[in-house]
Amino acid sequence: MKSFPSFVLASLAAILSRGYATSTCDVNGKHYQVADTISRDVCVIGGGSTGTYAAIRLKDAGKSVAVIEKVDQLGGHTQTYIDPATGVPVNLGVAVFHNTSLVLEYFARLNVSLTSIGISGGGASIVYNDFRTGLIASNYTPSNPAPGLAAYGAQLAKYPYVETGFDLPYPVPEDLLLSFGDFVEKYSLQSAMPFIYGFAQGLGDISSLPTLYVFKNFGSDILRLIATGGFLTTTLHNNGLLYQSAQAVLGKDVYFNSTVMTMDRSGRDHATIVVKTPTGMVEMQCKKIVFTIPPKLNNLHGFDLSHNETKLFQKFKNTGYYTGLVRNSGIPDNTSVTNIGADTRFNSPTLPGLYGLSQVGIPGLVDFKYGGASSLSDAFVKQDILAATKRLQVVGKNESAEPEVAVFYSHTPFECHVSAEEIKNGFYKKLIALQGQRRTWYTGGAFHTHDSSLLWAFTEELIPSILA
Repeated sequence: MKSFPSFVLASLAAILSRGYATSTCDVNGKHYQVADTISRDVCVIGGGSTGTYAAIRLKDAGKSVAVIEKVDQLGGHTQTYIDPATGVPVNLGVAVFHNTSLVLEYFARLNVSLTSIGISGGGASIVYNDFRTGLIASNYTPSNPAPGLAAYGAQLAKYPYVETGFDLPYPVPEDLLLSFGDFVEKYSLQSAMPFIYGFAQGLGDISSLPTLYVFKNFGSDILRLIATGGFLTTTLHNNGLLYQSAQAVLGKDVYFNSTVMTMDRSGRDHATIVVKTPTGMVEMQCKKIVFTIPPKLNNLHGFDLSHNETKLFQKFKNTGYYTGLVRNSGIPDNTSVTNIGADTRFNSPTLPGLYGLSQVGIPGLVDFKYGGASSLSDAFVKQDILAATKRLQVVGKNESAEPEVAVFYSHTPFECHVSAEEIKNGFYKKLIALQGQRRTWYTGGAFHTHDSSLLWAFTEELIPSILA
């Protein structure tokens, strides 16, 4: 009997399970040869943290769903590296979760256990270097953040609505529109700035962002969890397990490695989405759509955006955020290095650049977090990481080590934001007004903040209207 490679058999099985090209559909004046046509109550665009949560909740509520995901796994920014030599997992993206009833119920639903975790350096000693030169920041002494955090919390408490979304009062309070650097100086929060900067990685230069965005990312529940030590992670310290379990529940309703080719939301009974999958084009007839991906125009080719959607989405700017592992850094296995600007405002690191290099418990590997005020090419980021790591090496001690980027993930586009003037002029009021229009509901980081636990809560508030 003739044998076939396993990948051929797998592709054949996938084609047979989802159909083959037998029909043509016309969408927006174009003809598409489709391998399958499906009907779903809800189509979820994006299988990241928010899209996965929405799909599980809607399926549990009895709705048929389809999830369109551009890569080969669920979870978005939740990426876990398993060291092949030791089997030790390292959470390179989402590391911790809030201790709330919603989080506990969601993990229990997917049969993934949780344990408490601190946010300390994991036992490694921390040194402070200016990564521009590689030199130790000898004049820098870490401040006690407690007084600044207490004062920050007192100001934050004035605006409880920032914890749940962008439903702002108008006129928008002036302090929310201040650049965060000016806000810090206005309320003498300097002692807390390095701590906040380290926690709010990915937001770019937070000194220049409107305070609103920092309040949302470093909010009241974060302060509560810092005070109580109440952060959670999976018991096996592999946060990817949540999404493996979700994938098992959703099964063939997830279309991996797939992209939207075109969309028409003008139909009377359903919207039509043509999706390119590894086994051919699929026509999806969707009664409703949940949109969870970054709403950047260059991310939305093929989408039938309305005038209002286009007008709003084109105003978004985004930061760049990258994470992964460096091998052979030359940094001792008991040491983590934090990037400090020796002569910058608040001693904040100069971006684009590394926030720091941290130990992960695996000899020879350090975790990196890298940020910028805008999107950067992967090649540029990798080159800059290696150059900065090399500058940290000490002549006569470890300068012979040749670092390499062992694992690399791009979380770009990351923080989607607009100017203080746009916020003042009602940008978010107009953005919220899109909810439910043209069969579409919006969630994800741009509609709240980059925090899985908070995004699940935000999405939960949308579920009743999606189900209606």
